[in-house]
Amino acid sequence: MPDRFTIILAAGQGTRMKSDLYKVLHPVCGKPMVDHVLTQVEMIEPTEVVTIIGHGAQKVEAVLGDRTQYAFQEAQLGTGHAVLQAEQILGDRTGVTLVVSGDTPLFTAETFKKLFQFHEEKHAQATVLTALAPDPTGYGRIVRNELGNVERIVEQKDANSQEADIHEISTGVFCFDNQTLFKALHQVKNENAQHEYYLPDVIEIIRHQGGVVSAYQMAEFEESMGVNDRVALSKATKIMQQRINEAHMRDGVTIIDPASTYIDSDITIGRDSVIEPGVQLQGHTTIGAHCVIGAHSKIVDSTIEDQVTVTASTIEQSIMHQGSDIGPNSHLRPQSEVGAAAHIGNFCELKKASIGARTKVGHLSYVGDATLGSDINVGCGVVFVNYDGVQKFHTTVGDHAFLGSNSNIIAPVHIADHSFIAAGSTITNDIPKHAMAIARSRQTNKEDYWRKLPLANSEDWK
Repeated sequence: MPDRFTIILAAGQGTRMKSDLYKVLHPVCGKPMVDHVLTQVEMIEPTEVVTIIGHGAQKVEAVLGDRTQYAFQEAQLGTGHAVLQAEQILGDRTGVTLVVSGDTPLFTAETFKKLFQFHEEKHAQATVLTALAPDPTGYGRIVRNELGNVERIVEQKDANSQEADIHEISTGVFCFDNQTLFKALHQVKNENAQHEYYLPDVIEIIRHQGGVVSAYQMAEFEESMGVNDRVALSKATKIMQQRINEAHMRDGVTIIDPASTYIDSDITIGRDSVIEPGVQLQGHTTIGAHCVIGAHSKIVDSTIEDQVTVTASTIEQSIMHQGSDIGPNSHLRPQSEVGAAAHIGNFCELKKASIGARTKVGHLSYVGDATLGSDINVGCGVVFVNYDGVQKFHTTVGDHAFLGSNSNIIAPVHIADHSFIAAGSTITNDIPKHAMAIARSRQTNKEDYWRKLPLANSEDWK
């Protein structure tokens, strides 16, 4: 098998996106479009990948890193000119080169494999990946001769009325004999409406020189969707989301309403977990087996172990261990960890906090910059006061402690094992083992205080 190379075109500005963000970096299901393309390319194990960069070059390199080599296109003079920038890296190599655009996030490795195989079986110098488009507007048309062979590709702006009626379109993806490609690129001219050097013109040049030009028609047109504006971006996201959700369901995950469930591309979910409507799973999140992720929960860059229940809550960069639960309407902020079988109830917030096994933080509490041991009861309305306006301070609570409702824990303090805090206390000092801390004013009752009020003599007050 000959060496296989790939050139990814990612140098265009993308003015129709009307965005400060470089076009190929717009995300589809949590991953930049160009990253989707490279990920699928990597699955076919090419010998070399070269990404053509221009606008936003440094940002593209920051996203893709050393997974690819780079060639810089200083002036955007068309797709043919863009591919030519890879000549210094690939020009003298022998093999087959795949050319694909960085704004086509829906292509799959399977399609690329079939294209390579078709190209090699036909012993072609060039192969066009085509599709039948219900509405071909905006796409290059495939012009065939009376024998059905590809003669040329005509861009929308250069097509006459007869060519514009053709529904077989170029997807913008090609396979070429590598050395034939670069020889032909030097012969491409810019005599067109855009005064650009079009890569598709290589097809006609190769054919006129006696080379074999073939076309492989893919089954699904939607896979070829290019993204040039926000409308296309939303359509591509919807297609990708459906693809992701169906894959999870086939792997044993119950997704009650796939149309309203938003799962990023790099998420893993264990068997027999249930994902309810309105859930968002983002970033590098892992969901274990037999979990229930309740309606309208949002989980970002977090690890959820087996048998965890999340009810209408938000979790960011945190860990929930096996058998724990949270919610409704609670929030794990970054660097929080909830121990096995621990309970975080409703309207609670944790930040940079570690909660031990079987500890209960029932409701309306804030735990920040704290380490809590196992089997602790945190009463309603407990606040860990961790910030003095300048610095953050840490609190440690030992195993089997009891924190009474409406307590304020003024960090830094150490609350020992088996200690108690009376409800309504404000704690500023350490509490030793087995002790109970009471820090509140004594109650004073003012007898007959009502007599001082203006209505004291009315019948309603007697």
